[in-house]
Amino acid sequence: MNIRDAVLDDLPVVTSIYNDAVQHTTAIWNDRLVDVANRTQWLAERQKQGYPVLVSVDEAGEVTGYASFGDWRAFDGYRHTVEHSVYVHAGQRGKRIGEALMLALIERARGIGKHVMVAAIESGNKGSIRLHEKLGFSHVGQMPQVGMKFGEWLDLTFLQLILDDRAKPGDA
Repeated sequence: MNIRDAVLDDLPVVTSIYNDAVQHTTAIWNDRLVDVANRTQWLAERQKQGYPVLVSVDEAGEVTGYASFGDWRAFDGYRHTVEHSVYVHAGQRGKRIGEALMLALIERARGIGKHVMVAAIESGNKGSIRLHEKLGFSHVGQMPQVGMKFGEWLDLTFLQLILDDRAKPGDA
């Protein structure tokens, strides 16, 4: 498996992975499907902000998953914190692709000087929660019934990883 930056040619598969998660999982709390134009705009915005969009690629060169991070909140005081997303093709889950993408994202976040990475995970997604715990994320909170999908209320679990040991934001 290879992890690399996404390019425009990857976006049809990225779009398909996203839409599958919308239709069949509670990983994305959207009801609307997107098209390649939407993902193209999303990729351009991430790149403009200096944030990565990574893809995992198998031996045949096929995209098997993707990951990215962006600003956690839009206020200046949160500029050292990012929230990430990782999605794996339905037929490729359980092959450690999500873990490989997460490790690459963590390194990218450290590389651009971020201090905290936040995960917001539907509380019933035990596999994702376990993966984050394995990678050193700590539970920091849960918000009951803040979302809904498939006619059910959903709880949101927050985890975070402190990426460096700076005591203060100005420290190198």
